[in-house]
Amino acid sequence: MNRDQHGVSRKDISPNALKVLYRLNDAGYEAYLVGGCIRDLLLGQQPKDFDVVTNAHPDQVKQVFKNCRLIGRRFRLAHVVFGREIIEVATFRGHHSGGEEEENIPTGVRSDHGQILRDNVYGTIEEDAERRDFTINALYYSVNDFAIYDFANGVQAINERKIELIGDPETRYREDPVRMLRAVRFATKLNMDIAPATAAPIAELAVLLKNIPAPRLFDESLKLFMAGKAFDNFVLMHESGILKQLLPQLHKVLKQDNEGKAFNMIASALQNTDQRVAEDKPVTPAFIYAALLWYPVELRMQTLLVESGLNDIDALNIAMTEVLDEVQRVIAIPKRFTMSIRDIWALQTRLGKRAGRRAFKLMELPKFRGAFDFLQQRAAAEGGALSELAFWWQRFQAADEAGREELVASLGKEGIDSKPKRRRKPPVRRKPAPAAE
Repeated sequence: MNRDQHGVSRKDISPNALKVLYRLNDAGYEAYLVGGCIRDLLLGQQPKDFDVVTNAHPDQVKQVFKNCRLIGRRFRLAHVVFGREIIEVATFRGHHSGGEEEENIPTGVRSDHGQILRDNVYGTIEEDAERRDFTINALYYSVNDFAIYDFANGVQAINERKIELIGDPETRYREDPVRMLRAVRFATKLNMDIAPATAAPIAELAVLLKNIPAPRLFDESLKLFMAGKAFDNFVLMHESGILKQLLPQLHKVLKQDNEGKAFNMIASALQNTDQRVAEDKPVTPAFIYAALLWYPVELRMQTLLVESGLNDIDALNIAMTEVLDEVQRVIAIPKRFTMSIRDIWALQTRLGKRAGRRAFKLMELPKFRGAFDFLQQRAAAEGGALSELAFWWQRFQAADEAGREELVASLGKEGIDSKPKRRRKPPVRRKPAPAAE
């Protein structure tokens, strides 16, 4: 597309990204803006970041820029740092069957499942376009002629609002199963549909996501749940079979959830998260995962109460540990978040115990606000006694000291924490002393 055929202007591009392009060109290399930034500019959106691609190898990029650091093992990248802004510079990728390899760097390696484990194979801009994942991302912008180079009918896909893989979908998903998550995320973010041929293999191949390192899946989950489209992404992951592989405990609960309370609570929590993102309010993965996993924890807790005769607190603690341990094997939620998740869950049982000074002490806890917000989501899903409890706590927080004392006094015996009964030990039977002879 020539300059007069598109609306992308240099004034819409990061000045630092333009510096990188011009300096690479001046050093004798090809350089282009690539991928999502071009796509977003064509859609009239402001890109979150600007990526550059070049025929310069990473070490050559480092020679051009003093403010450059090299990262990555699976695919080496150069980060050119301008204060808080980082311009990511990649080298044109080539095909593993005949691309150029960088000396002393592990090159193209695949797993038995077809997943690319090492990708330091370099090629031409045409080969790089073929290696891109989706047609809407195979777009290149040059500052030499201000043209957009479209190698995979990406502009047409944007106009048709279609998410479509380049090449054979099954092969491309096997190369990198995370592309299934990217397909979902782009579809909701850009308000597009996944092309039928691109969507078809997902249900069968979603199991390959378990081959992805757990820390990477946590990072991908943040993009899905914390960018303002959490609910839409959850629904699409559930419908496509992805959720079954990432959170099998939740999938099981949703399958058995005849009343729909689990889905309703998750919907409420994720829609609330999306609203907070839209209002530029803080959100945390702890609250999101607490909502996603609460009903699996509750189900396991009820099973333990029936099968082992534990008290509520012990059953809850064991259930929390078991569910989180199973999730961690697939999605590596950092400890700082799992600790907050456990606090939110543990406080759910304590919020019902309000007599005496308990309510006053609970409200002083650092995690009280998160636990109360979580209670409200549960109440919205289940109603009944939970709604009454959530309303009481809402009134308690809004009241002055005298009003709070009155609210506690009105409880009577309600809200008193009954301690679990201790099992009585059977009396020790002593052997009778032998009779004196």
